Amino acid sequence: MNASISIPNPLPAILYRPFIGVGRRHLINGFDLTMESVDRFNQLLAKLGRQDSFDRDQLVSAARELCDRSILDSAPACIRERLTKIAAVEQMVADGSWAPANDTVNTAKTIVDYARGHDDLLPDWLPKVGRMDDAIVVETAWPQLAAEVDDYLDFCRLRSMEARERGCAVNGFAFTRDDYEQARYDEAVLAEHQRKVRESSYLSASTPLFFVH
Repeated sequence: MNASISIPNPLPAILYRPFIGVGRRHLINGFDLTMESVDRFNQLLAKLGRQDSFDRDQLVSAARELCDRSILDSAPACIRERLTKIAAVEQMVADGSWAPANDTVNTAKTIVDYARGHDDLLPDWLPKVGRMDDAIVVETAWPQLAAEVDDYLDFCRLRSMEARERGCAVNGFAFTRDDYEQARYDEAVLAEHQRKVRESSYLSASTPLFFVH
């Protein structure tokens, strides 16, 4: 069974609907969000598949809502959950044993480069919401990456199982995507066999009962 990343907490609702407003807000905890940085951010999101653009006021309102929502100094749960996604994508890109599907490589690298970079929409040091832009980026690209990342996490699970059986570290033997596909097939065959055993008997239905005297 494939592993997956659960994301139960949505980002602020204002980010999911067309913005209607006067567009005057531009400060987040004293940080001035410029129109130029918003334009660059929207261009990046368009490359990742987003159809419409964010308004500066829309982003500021979302950040302020998250600041008000969180009583702690750490990032709200909706951001932390999406940072988990970024970490999984970064691990996948860096894992030389995994060969990502061709149509996901560039998207995955774009997410990692943005998360690592310093020319992003919001500075990471901004209290509570400094990674909100990273969360938006990975959320935008996730429909393209979800299946690939789920497969990769399942690859890690099966590779770890194989390492335990061999009694060595996960990097102590060759385990490729082809090996993963074969292991997943073998696992599915075993699961189907076990299901049939549970639902049937090795004895023929016509086999008579016997007694031990």
